[in-house]
Parts: sequence; C-alpha cells; structure tokens
Amino acid sequence: MPQKRSFPPGGGRGVAGGGIAVGRGRPGGSRLSGARGSSRGRQGPRGRLPRLPKGAPTPRDRCSKQAGNLYTISHMVRYHVMVTATQGSASLAKMLHIMELFSEAEPVWSTTAIIEALETSRSTGYRYIKALHEAGLLEAVRNGHYTLGPRIIEMDLQMRLTDPLLLAGQGVLKDLVDRIGHSALLCTAFRDSVLCVDEYRAPLSPENRFSRGQRRPLFQGAISKIILAHLPHHRLKAIYARQQSEIENSGLGGTWSDFRTTLGKMKKDGYALTMGEFNPGVYGVAAPILTDQKTALGSVGVAWNESERRDVEVEHAVLAVKQAATTISERLMENQRR
Repeated sequence: MPQKRSFPPGGGRGVAGGGIAVGRGRPGGSRLSGARGSSRGRQGPRGRLPRLPKGAPTPRDRCSKQAGNLYTISHMVRYHVMVTATQGSASLAKMLHIMELFSEAEPVWSTTAIIEALETSRSTGYRYIKALHEAGLLEAVRNGHYTLGPRIIEMDLQMRLTDPLLLAGQGVLKDLVDRIGHSALLCTAFRDSVLCVDEYRAPLSPENRFSRGQRRPLFQGAISKIILAHLPHHRLKAIYARQQSEIENSGLGGTWSDFRTTLGKMKKDGYALTMGEFNPGVYGVAAPILTDQKTALGSVGVAWNESERRDVEVEHAVLAVKQAATTISERLMENQRR
C-alpha cells in the first residue's frame, strides 16, 4: 500500500522527508521558497529547502542546458539539410551535364561513354540516364546508345509560342529585311555567349551563317558586343576576371579600364558596327533590346557582304536596326505591364 502523504502544520503541502515546501511565504517572498528569486537553501516560513551541493546545476542551469541541446540539434538539422541540398544540386547539375554532351559532331552516345564523361559510378550513371530517358529528354536509338529525345522538340514548340522575346519581335525582323534587304537576326545572352533565337533571311541570301539555336562568343560580332556593353557592372567584372585574354585578343581592351571605355562608347552610341570578324568583307550592325533597367535582354542585327552589296549605306542600316530594337524593347515592356 502506498504511504499516505502528510501535510506539515500550517497548511502548506510538501514532500515527505523535507523536500520542496510550498507555503504562503512571507510578504513579497517567493511562493516556492519564501525568499525573493532564490532557490538555494533559503528558509521559508514552514520548512527549509536543502542546500544544493557546490557546482550542482540549478533549475535555471538545467533549462539553459536543455535550450543549448535544442539549439545544437537544430543547428545540426539545418547543417544536414544544407549539405543534402548542396549534394542534391551537384547531382542534378551532373545529370543535366549529359545533355551538353550531344552535338552535331557526336549526336549519339553510348551508356559507357556517358558514364566515363561524367566520371561517376556505373550505378549513378545508369540512374541519371534512366531519369532523362523517362522524361523524354533522351531517346534510345539502339541497345545502350542514346540521342536527344522528343520532349525537346515539344519544348521548342512551347518556346516558339510563348517566349516573350520572340512574341515581341514578331514581324519586326521581316520589316527590317524589307527595309534594307539583309537577313536579320534576333539574339539573346546565354551564359558567356550569345544565342540566336530567331532569324529572317533576305531573298537570294547565302545559307545561314548564324541561325536559331546556334551560339557565338560574347566578344566577337556586333550582335554579341552590343549585349556585352549593356551588361551590369558586377557581371562585366566577373566576365573580365574569367576571360581577360579572350577580351584582349578580340580588341576590346588590354586592361579593365580600356575594356570599360570601349564598351562605354558602344553603349553611348546605341549600336555596334563590326567588319570581317567572322567572314572577310562582311559588315555587321546590331542594336540592343533593353529592359526597363536599361540592361540588354538581347539584340537585333543584320549582316551583309561588302563585295556583294555595294549599294548598302552603313548609316541607313544603323538607323533601321536601332529602330527595330526600340520597337521590340517597347513591346516587351508593354507586355510586362499587362
């Protein structure tokens, strides 16, 4: 049978054997101990709290320790989540790198070659390939060999129907070709390069020198340089740090100061004019497509061969290209406000 608890005289309820005694307390004192803010051996009106051993944790210490443990656990959980997220991002990047292996020169890759290029384990490589194949981004052409999948064709159609830059440029390239007689290009920045997103060829023009889906260096050609001139300062600094030698070789400047001066002039003029940078005797003129922040989302450009088209006036081409770029910029900003 459990022992019946006794209550000390005076009505305070306590713990047998002199534990915590809770009484009325003297005026202004703690109901727990009979003293202000103390739990170490102060005498209350109806009993005495045992003195804690030297160095023993107080209830406050124990709470602090528990809080510290909770903080440590929380910190460990956050760290684990961050590490897992970082590893997941690296894994995703490596899987998507498979898509960059395919090219016009190497349109088909074997499973073994993909795994060797990724420098990963066979199990991981097979898992990546399986995921991309199930998503339609890879297509098996024969046993263990893959090419780019049909989902990409579907995505390209979606881009043609919904890309804001393409929508804003509808009809503009055709009008530009009708006005000056050269094939026209619509391009955008992509990493440290420029990507053609649309084109309109003039009658009797040669086979496409640059067409949708093709990239060009960021430092060669008018369509590239005018985009470069309108990039934010911090991005230009990063590009210059990575590719200083390429910038110098392209004639944009041997120092950061020269580089900024060259780009500043293009930006002030509102266009870029080049001659023979890709093909001898070929002129290129381009103007920027600007956002409301005055950074370049893309560019419009035309090119012609001087030996084939001596009737072209450079000033006329510059004016027509700048007007085309302004039209697309205004359409973009108007569509964004809707």
